[in-house]
Amino acid sequence: MLTVERMCYLAGVSRASYYRHLVVEAPDEAETTIRSVIQEVALEHHRRCGYRRVTFELQHHRGIPINHKRVLRIMREDNLLAIRHRKYILTTASQHDCEVYVNLAARMKVTGVNQLWVADITYIHLRGEFVFLAVILDRYSRKVIGWALERTLQATLTVTALRHAIAQRQPPPGVVHHSDRGVQYACAEYVNELRANHMTPSMSRPANPYDNAVCESFMKTLKQEEIYCNQYRDLAELSLHMEEFLENYYNRRRLHSALGYLTPEEFEQAASGAATPEGPDGCATMQFFSTPQRGRQSGDSPHAFS
Repeated sequence: MLTVERMCYLAGVSRASYYRHLVVEAPDEAETTIRSVIQEVALEHHRRCGYRRVTFELQHHRGIPINHKRVLRIMREDNLLAIRHRKYILTTASQHDCEVYVNLAARMKVTGVNQLWVADITYIHLRGEFVFLAVILDRYSRKVIGWALERTLQATLTVTALRHAIAQRQPPPGVVHHSDRGVQYACAEYVNELRANHMTPSMSRPANPYDNAVCESFMKTLKQEEIYCNQYRDLAELSLHMEEFLENYYNRRRLHSALGYLTPEEFEQAASGAATPEGPDGCATMQFFSTPQRGRQSGDSPHAFS
C-alpha cells in the first residue's frame, strides 16, 4: 500500500506541496454555504438586486455577518450581478397650447404621505408594438400608488393612472401633483380631474428631468429590474408582469437605500405612528422653503401650504 510519503517521493514533490494542493482544491464548506445563500437571495429577486442590497439582506434579514466586497466577488463569479444599462426614449410632448403650472415641488419639504405625488410616462416595447405606462408615486415613501397601461399616449392613459391612485389613497384636499409639461398632464381633462379632487398641479421646468428626479429614478429601476429582463408577448402578459412587479415586488419586497433599506410599504407603516402636521381644516400641511437670496423673488419666503 502506498503511503502519502511514498507517493510524494515517486512524484518528486514535497509533502508540504501536496497538502497545500489539498487546501486549495478542497471546497470550503463555509464558502459553499455562503455562496448558496447568495444565489438563493439573488434568484429570489430575479437578479434585480445589486450586491449592496444582497449584502443588507444577508446581514439584517438572515443574520449572516458578511462584507459587501465578498458578496460582490461571489456574485460576479457566479454571474448573479443585476442586469443593467439601456437608454429609453423621451415620451414628453411639451409643445402645446395648454396652461402650464409653477414648480411647487422644488420648494417643498415633504413630511408625510399624501402631500406630494409625482407622475411620469414611459414606453415599453412588446414583440409587435409599443405600449405606454403611466405611474404615480407618493414622493414621501416612493410607493407606486397608481398606474395604467395603454396602446396610446392620449389623456386616457394618465387619467386612468390618476383615478387609480385616488381610489387607492383617498387623499385629503391639498395634495400637490407634480409632473413634466407633457400635454397628457396639461390637458383640460387631466387638470379638471385634479381640481375635482382638490389637488394642486405642479410642473417641471422645460427640459429639466432633475425636477422630477424621483420618478426618473423609478423609471430607471423599472426598466433595469423588470422590463429589460423579459420579453412580453402582448399587452395582457405585460399587464400581469407589471402588477406583480409594482404592487407586490416594488412596493412590498424591494429594499430602498433612500428609505433606510425598508420597502415603501414598511416605510409608510413605520411613519404612520408619527404625528402629521395639520392645518386648520384638518388637512396635511407641507413646509415650503425659500430659494437662495440670489434668485429670490416676491413671495419666495417660507410658508405652509394646506
